[in-house]
Amino acid sequence: MANIWVKKPLKQLMNEAEASGEGSLKRTLSAGNLVALGIGAIIGAGLFVRTAAAAAESAGPSVTISFILAAVGCALAGLCYAEFASMIPIAGSAYTYSYATMGEFVAWTIGWDLVLEYALGAATVSIAWSEYLNKLLATLFGTEIPYQWCHSPFQVSELGTQGIMNIPAVFILFCLTLLLIRGVQESATVNAVIVVLKVAIVILFIALGWQYINPANHMPYIPEATKVVDGAGVSHDFGGFWGIVGGAGTVFFAFIGFDAVSTAAQEAKNPSRDMPIGILVSLVVCTILYILFGHVLTGVAHYSEFRTAGKEASVVYAIQKYMHDYQWLGTMITVAILAGFSSVILVMLLGQSRVFYSMANDGLVPKVFSQLHPKFRTPYRSNLLFFVFVGIFAAFVPGDVVGDMTSIGTLFAFVLVSIGVVIMRKTDPDIERPFRTPFSPVVPILGALTCLLMIYGLGHENWMRLIVWMGIGLVIYFGYSVRRSKLQRK
Repeated sequence: MANIWVKKPLKQLMNEAEASGEGSLKRTLSAGNLVALGIGAIIGAGLFVRTAAAAAESAGPSVTISFILAAVGCALAGLCYAEFASMIPIAGSAYTYSYATMGEFVAWTIGWDLVLEYALGAATVSIAWSEYLNKLLATLFGTEIPYQWCHSPFQVSELGTQGIMNIPAVFILFCLTLLLIRGVQESATVNAVIVVLKVAIVILFIALGWQYINPANHMPYIPEATKVVDGAGVSHDFGGFWGIVGGAGTVFFAFIGFDAVSTAAQEAKNPSRDMPIGILVSLVVCTILYILFGHVLTGVAHYSEFRTAGKEASVVYAIQKYMHDYQWLGTMITVAILAGFSSVILVMLLGQSRVFYSMANDGLVPKVFSQLHPKFRTPYRSNLLFFVFVGIFAAFVPGDVVGDMTSIGTLFAFVLVSIGVVIMRKTDPDIERPFRTPFSPVVPILGALTCLLMIYGLGHENWMRLIVWMGIGLVIYFGYSVRRSKLQRK
């Protein structure tokens, strides 16, 4: 009978973190690289797509309050991530931390759950990339990719055209997979250039859009509580307290990325110092930009417009319709958004391959996920397999469905990481902690509760999707992983 609660010894984890050579990842990332990776993953589809969706279907103008609630949950969880990342500087993120604190079964659960965050997160952003590519083609050349070749089979246009496959989304996934195979340092350099570009564009939109804010669009700031049904027939709480909570669950997708920094711990030059910097600095910078961005976007255009004409490429829609003196900004921001989305996909795919790299080294998934390229020392086969997996979702599933699955999966991971800090303070109180979560156990407990509140706000449809996904994971664990686990064999 297997001991599914067996924990991976901390000493073994530290030995793996200090290993070098052909079988290990290359340490090339500085604190600046990690901050850029965090911002690169955070600012993307969440800001440019999910902000409008949250305003239209949940919170209205009070989407800024939703951002604050989501930021609080992320900050509390981020402090817990920073403690773990500095203490256990090895690839795998929440999966590795759970293995050391709560045992193999919880580690498997979190590793499987992270597929929702990273793989489906990459799929969501690639779908948004496809939307904005079409907007750019329409602006520059007066043409668009035919509807059926840039939408899923579950989507139908206002003219009755049914989608077949989202080809642009698959294309960008393939290009970025090839870049990741080439090497993490090359990927980080490309990402840093993109980060400068998209942060500049966000600041430019805030500065120029501020003068076009119509105060009437912010009245009332917190709409009266009611129900709104989206295009897929799903009912959402709109307005009032639960509208803000639901909006926080939706825009939470906009914060996903700071934890992806922790998946690169084994490739950081000085992880005990640099990991907390990368996680917390990127989170603070993005939170400030998000609140200002949400306030300007819902002030320039009324939130109800994002349910209809402004549903796709919402930022460009607001600029083209209301900011007539800055039509050029619409083109610039589209180019920047496409580049920004690319950096998000890059970091998501990086995070996913590194989680499964660790799981494969532990025997919980097939060895193919840990096989490194002989020249580039990257898990190239894992990258290719996840390209196929993510590409299927990007090609055939609507973006709203994939985005909410990503949010709920990430929130669940944050809950387990927060609990893990409390547990490890009890089980291993004497281990060196270069960074300590302040006011423990209050901060970790508050982090877990805030994330659970946002999970509740996402609605029962997403709870069921999470349950089904985790059920599939249980079948794989008890049918395959528990028999091949290296710790179980010992």
